[in-house]
Amino acid sequence: MKKKKTVPKTLSEQLRQIIKNGNMTRYEISKRSGVDASQLHRFVHTSGGLSMDSLDRIAQVLRIRLVAYGKAGE
Repeated sequence: MKKKKTVPKTLSEQLRQIIKNGNMTRYEISKRSGVDASQLHRFVHTSGGLSMDSLDRIAQVLRIRLVAYGKAGE
């Protein structure tokens, strides 16, 4: 039987999972990235968003890189 395609999680959902399951505390991420701890808490525990600048700084602290697979639009 053919496997169903799974819908990929959004980037925000993936980042929330990385923050929740990672080795670094939210407090440490906040301090290293300069993103306010309360903003980071809202992002992780609600559907609140963050600015692109904040996301960039968090990704840098967590050493996350975006990698595209396949052709655009697939």
